[in-house]
Amino acid sequence: MLLIGGSAAALFRVQNNQTLGIPGVKVVTEPIYNPKGDVAGTNSIKLPANLLGFDSVPLPVTDVELNWLPPDTTYGRRHYKAKTGFEAMISVVLMGGDRTSIHKPEYCLTGQGWLIEKTETTTIRIPAPHAYDVPVKKMTVSRTIQQTNGQSIALKGIYVFWFVADDQLSAEHGDRMWRMAKDLLTRGVLERWAYVTYFTQCLPGQEDATYERMKEFIAASVPEFQITTGKPLAAETASAEARK
Repeated sequence: MLLIGGSAAALFRVQNNQTLGIPGVKVVTEPIYNPKGDVAGTNSIKLPANLLGFDSVPLPVTDVELNWLPPDTTYGRRHYKAKTGFEAMISVVLMGGDRTSIHKPEYCLTGQGWLIEKTETTTIRIPAPHAYDVPVKKMTVSRTIQQTNGQSIALKGIYVFWFVADDQLSAEHGDRMWRMAKDLLTRGVLERWAYVTYFTQCLPGQEDATYERMKEFIAASVPEFQITTGKPLAAETASAEARK
């Protein structure tokens, strides 16, 4: 009983004396909208409008998110299309003082009718402000859609995501939760984690080529909105020193 009481008291003190951490992504005072075009939030994540010659448009926050996620959640969402036909969406969900802003990524996909075929943990090289590898989860997904002429078409999707906070990167939902609890208990800081996702669709058989294009897109776009970086790669650092 004493142990339970002491733990409860410690948790109460932490919750009432916590401070919010610094986001690992760029937050700006620019509104984001709901599907009706009404302002859903006065702040948003600064995603690049001009990138690699792509055409891009901001996307609204869904009613489901606005109804279910905490009101202090901050969003960034944009759709990009290249002249080659390649299309991709970037979405960033940043928590405020409530950790329930971010949930398991699997829920998003299955809730939209996608079947998760394969999940891999890997890294993607980001070139700036210095070369580093960001840890990511890569999911290959599939679904069948009905066209207007009544015919069905099979689609594949490449879904890449990771989590970022102030000076922290992780590809694992469980690891993010553990780090958040540790920071709260040891430092009294509730880190503001962001959930960064990239998504694109393709036809069956095009998954590998599409992912290679996705990696190029991620490498070019991440430095535009993500503040937190990984450690400089040793080989890159040594090469830079040798050139001096």
